Amino acid sequence: MTILSLNLGSVAMSAELPRSKVQKVERQGLLDYYLYLPKHVNESTRVLVSVHGISRNARIHALRFASLAEQYGVIVVAPYFSEHRFPDYQRLGRSGRGQRADKALNNMLSDVARLTGVTTDKVYMFGYSGGAQFVHRYMMAYPERVASAVLGAAGWYTFPDDSIQFPYGLKSNKRLPDLRFEQKLFLQVPVSVLVGDADTERDAALRKSERLDSMQGTTRLERARRWVMAMSASAKQYGLGTEYRVSILPNSDHSFTRSIKHGAMAEHVFDFLFEPQIDQENASLFSARYAESLSRWFPLAGEAVPQKS
Repeated sequence: MTILSLNLGSVAMSAELPRSKVQKVERQGLLDYYLYLPKHVNESTRVLVSVHGISRNARIHALRFASLAEQYGVIVVAPYFSEHRFPDYQRLGRSGRGQRADKALNNMLSDVARLTGVTTDKVYMFGYSGGAQFVHRYMMAYPERVASAVLGAAGWYTFPDDSIQFPYGLKSNKRLPDLRFEQKLFLQVPVSVLVGDADTERDAALRKSERLDSMQGTTRLERARRWVMAMSASAKQYGLGTEYRVSILPNSDHSFTRSIKHGAMAEHVFDFLFEPQIDQENASLFSARYAESLSRWFPLAGEAVPQKS
């Protein structure tokens, strides 16, 4: 798919923007991002924000989700958190460690709204690896802006514990003095966590310490399960029945591309986040591969696992 680069000095209208193409949007002073607009867009069109990991492959996120975005009638926005400006984006950008990633995303969403005419007050979110770290922390800080979220193989998590300092817990951190968390609000956001069945290595990208291993577990899968259990338990304390789940992706290690190709990760993301909104013209775009991939998943004790052949 061809990538169009839009360096826009003034706000363009939605009707002027290319459809069914991934385009890079560069705005002076704002976060760069990749944008995919489906064929039909109106002010209520849903927006998926997809956040990269430390490989910073934002373009690949937009490209990989484009086909399903067209089928579901969803706009995809993939922000690019450069290493120079946002070295600490996974933890929202603590003082002395680059720019604030959460505020940069808020400004970017305002730009998307101006550019497309679509409401971005509440969006759907996906993040992979370091991007999953950003997404769940952003969700905790701005629950009113997140409809639901999918986290792909986060290395570690912020737990719903007010006695532990952020980013391990919710206690105030002087490097993010204005950050506040309201558990009753963020515990209302449904979350699905995806981890590959082969993503059990303690590789160089996995954050490791005696404290972290003891609190959260030694692998991405164990940490995902503990976080989901903690979130579910906290939600129940507030009388909430919010959905949290861990899903195991088959034939997938810690690779975004292989999780997409072998683990049907993209299909799982859209299936959890969205109800289909497809007109007859686009109905034929549904592939046999998509239908087959959905049949491989079923809920069991809070997890989705592949059926045996």
